[in-house]
Amino acid sequence: MLNRRHLRIKVLQILYAYFQTENKEPHAAEKELIRSIDKMYELYLYFLLSFEEVVTFAERRIEDRQRKIRPSEEDLTPNRNFVDNAIFKHFANNIELRKNSENLKINWGGAVKNDLMRKLFVHISETPAFEEYMALEEANFEIQKKFAIDIFKQEIANFSLLHDFFENESIYWLDDIDLICSMVLKTIKGVTEDSTENDAILPLYKEGDDEKDFIQKLIRQTIKKDDGNAKLIDELTQNWELDRIAKMDIILLKMALTELTELPSIPKKVTLNEYIEISKFYSTPKSQVFINGILDKAVDMLEKDGKLKKIGRGLIN
Repeated sequence: MLNRRHLRIKVLQILYAYFQTENKEPHAAEKELIRSIDKMYELYLYFLLSFEEVVTFAERRIEDRQRKIRPSEEDLTPNRNFVDNAIFKHFANNIELRKNSENLKINWGGAVKNDLMRKLFVHISETPAFEEYMALEEANFEIQKKFAIDIFKQEIANFSLLHDFFENESIYWLDDIDLICSMVLKTIKGVTEDSTENDAILPLYKEGDDEKDFIQKLIRQTIKKDDGNAKLIDELTQNWELDRIAKMDIILLKMALTELTELPSIPKKVTLNEYIEISKFYSTPKSQVFINGILDKAVDMLEKDGKLKKIGRGLIN
């Protein structure tokens, strides 16, 4: 489910907070890192559970109209395109989604959350996409799936009130939304006509992957090697005053140097490209060029000193 760029960003966020505190506790920083990543899965579950919730409000609207003193023909024979959508039903009945959400106590229950889902349904019901879908005389599985994807991408994922809720729940979630939404879309696209309620949703970590080991080693070694990395950065930036370099740039450089020297299975080009890309979004406008130049010099120095050793076929570069 998780890609390494986002994992690096998670480590960056935790290290930035760590280096700002006076009483630095490495173990606490690592614990907070794992917790922040676990929280990402909660966000994923919240999104998947929202499908059942909006359908519930659509069902209530149908029932309310049928209970009118003088219901119309339309009230008595309602359009069920939305509530009978096969994708929405799949997630409403998915056993693993239910089990994981219950284990983590993730749900849309309670007055505040319930009202948020009601507002989300009302918002969806007023969109042109909803009206077009409801106007269809017949919707096969592929049409239903396309509608679910479009509604999620255009409305649910971008619903501002939902963003406000997530921001209040976790300081990390606004940075996580894009990645998690891509995972939700991947999950929707993976549903087929043959899918059953026993089909698995995406796990936090893929079985057999070493992602958790990767982030633990990256944060531990970056903290452990802090003095050495700071000294190396000082050598590489002789024409710069360290206190005038953006703190985020310093941390990115420390992480990159640690990855280059302590994670031998990662190609150096991958490391260089990743930290340059991350700097575009998490530091100053000039950081990309600065970090690129410093890391190029660092690689040359580390290779000359025999401190940059990569193992595995194809990892020399």
